[in-house]
Amino acid sequence: MSNSLGNITTIAKRELSAYFASPVAYVFIVIFLLLTGFFTFMVGGFFERNEANLVSFFLWHPWLYLFLVPAVGMRVWSEERRQGTIELLMTMPLTPWQAIMGKFLASWAFLALALALTFPVVVTVKYLGNPDLGVVAGGYIGSFLLAGAYLAITCLTSALTRNQVIAFIISVVVCLFLILAGWPPVTNILTKVLPDNRWIVELVSAFSVMTHFEDFQRGVVDSRHLLFFLSVIGFSLFSTSVALRSLRS
Repeated sequence: MSNSLGNITTIAKRELSAYFASPVAYVFIVIFLLLTGFFTFMVGGFFERNEANLVSFFLWHPWLYLFLVPAVGMRVWSEERRQGTIELLMTMPLTPWQAIMGKFLASWAFLALALALTFPVVVTVKYLGNPDLGVVAGGYIGSFLLAGAYLAITCLTSALTRNQVIAFIISVVVCLFLILAGWPPVTNILTKVLPDNRWIVELVSAFSVMTHFEDFQRGVVDSRHLLFFLSVIGFSLFSTSVALRSLRS
């Protein structure tokens, strides 16, 4: 057990340091902070709402992550395959699952750092009013899980191809589907098309990240929503291990 954790930690440290070995990590963080600030205060109407909450902040996270998270995760396995180092990695004294977890946790920690650096938004709303910090915490938990779900999907697409651009495009399409599945205009259309099959509409909506993320924005940390995001992460990482094992055979 300790040996497995040691291997995962080693891989995670290696990957995390690789992010900051180039300017890409700093550029990503700056772009993320600028975009969150722009959409929160300019597009989201933070001051016009005249409310001490972060609704306008979390509202845009599913859409911001749609492009930013795949940009972070597209290189996780594609780069290893392109450089031919994946064979070396797979022959090291560790299991594919340990390598997958190490790489995933490193990328997730990087996204968590970028998310944590948005604390000035919390400071601002705290200075201007008296927000419910429980609701704020719930929003951050949901945002963190949402980023993890997108990242796990990107890890899967990255393991399927050695081309980073293809991995990026496929992951964006998959994540976009997970957004639109529960988007009101889409569910309204499905309701009109399938008026006698409401269960189909509810089933499609259940696969939407928006449906599950909305409660987190309200500060409701429901076990069902936690299970959804963890299931997406678990299934995607399991599929990644299947893809990598097929490369070894």
